[in-house]
Amino acid sequence: METVPVAGGGVVGAETLSSSSSSASAASPELLSSSPEEIVNQWKFNLSRRFQHLLDKLVPHILYRWLGCLGVLLIYALRVYLVEGFYIVTYGLGIYLLNLLIGFLSPQIDPEYTDAPLLPTHGSDEFRPFVRRLPEFKFWYCITKAFCIAFVLTFFRAFDVPVFWPILLFYWLMLFVMTMRKQIMHMVKYRYVPFSFGKQRYDGKRSSSTEDASLLKD
Repeated sequence: METVPVAGGGVVGAETLSSSSSSASAASPELLSSSPEEIVNQWKFNLSRRFQHLLDKLVPHILYRWLGCLGVLLIYALRVYLVEGFYIVTYGLGIYLLNLLIGFLSPQIDPEYTDAPLLPTHGSDEFRPFVRRLPEFKFWYCITKAFCIAFVLTFFRAFDVPVFWPILLFYWLMLFVMTMRKQIMHMVKYRYVPFSFGKQRYDGKRSSSTEDASLLKD
């Protein structure tokens, strides 16, 4: 067996050195950096997590969210007005917004397809809050994202299809009237209102005062 001198005056067998070098070469891939695919996936995960954290912080700021959405809407409208085109993109955007509005005004479980009463119809019924099929935050998020995507599409001439925009506007208005009429008839039939403005509220003070009055009468 061949020997190799090492520092300190000792000797080590050649087979030992070869085995140690082979083990080091086998462990080297683990010490190397991650593959480009893993780096990209990690970067996408961190970006999505930060974006979701930002969305979570925006949840309670309802007024500021909708003011920002209004700003995006005005920017898109100004863009379409200045370029005088992309009416087919606007028409598709209007159809998508109409579908979002119907989801926002509809209950989560349609009473037409269930036998159990989902909404109270009398004052003595148990209180059941109105649960939307499309929550308010998701409604805002989808609208804002739709306007941003439509704004980006206005920079590609391939989406500028020449159409007579008054006809598209007439079609959209007719579709809006027919859809909202059906939705209002659905509200009247099942006696629900998808808004909380003007509804009676119950708090602890009123209930305690009522109990005190009943005790005095007794």
